[in-house]
Amino acid sequence: MAKAYAELRNELGSAANGVDYAYRDTGGGEGGVPLVLLQHFRGNLDNWDPALIDALASGRRVITFDNAGVGGSSGTTPDSIEQMARDAMAFMNALKISQADLLGFSIGSFVAQRVALMRPAIVRKLILASSAPQGATGMHGWAPSVISAIGTPQTSPEAYLDVFFAQSDASRQAGQEALRRMYARTSDRDAATTWATREAQYDAVCTWGIPDHAVLQRVSAIDMPVFVANGDSDPMIRPHYSYLLAGLIPHAKIKVYPDAAHGFLFQHHAEFAADIAAFLAGAS
Repeated sequence: MAKAYAELRNELGSAANGVDYAYRDTGGGEGGVPLVLLQHFRGNLDNWDPALIDALASGRRVITFDNAGVGGSSGTTPDSIEQMARDAMAFMNALKISQADLLGFSIGSFVAQRVALMRPAIVRKLILASSAPQGATGMHGWAPSVISAIGTPQTSPEAYLDVFFAQSDASRQAGQEALRRMYARTSDRDAATTWATREAQYDAVCTWGIPDHAVLQRVSAIDMPVFVANGDSDPMIRPHYSYLLAGLIPHAKIKVYPDAAHGFLFQHHAEFAADIAAFLAGAS
């Protein structure tokens, strides 16, 4: 039986590239394809909402991890999405995962796209949350209001709420509840991400967003089933990029969640987990 996310130990997996990856593994789902999660900008193991992870893990094995140089993982955070994808594959190899379903969130969704393109055999199904394709016009860096909120040396809960949740009372309350769940764990917390990680990740985001029509077409080569999802008020990665992404991928479906922003998956954690379960259980 899968353990509750709040009770999982921080583990280390040593990869052939010399990096020791920090991760948490719910177990469960014996014999099935695990669901591997790739985290957002500046996020670590504790920035996943435990309510979402527990809902996802009710029927399968779920693994969260810090990519190279992030949080409790060793190494240096690379400044390109391609290298982040190579590091993610090195982590999967270290855990002897020959095939997985991937859920990438924000910058993690960029990494998931690259993994699916570089080594498609290891990805059974793909979930892209708050995502955009490489080379899309208007994605060269985030809006000043966004990067000034979540890209500064010292961030605040208020700034986080402004980007990850909509302005309605219901969305803000959901955001405050998600933050309480994330910070309820007081022992064995993951190491905080560093300023070097922030700089490298934002360099990678800006390079990803350089307008390039030829590069934009690359995602059309992703031929496994894909679920694209976003909130209808995301100020960080606007919903129209999710529609663009889903339109470019041959076997993609899309859902946009109401009264929600970048953190729609935490606000609507039960609904999103149920949607993922239905998507993963469906015929390929």
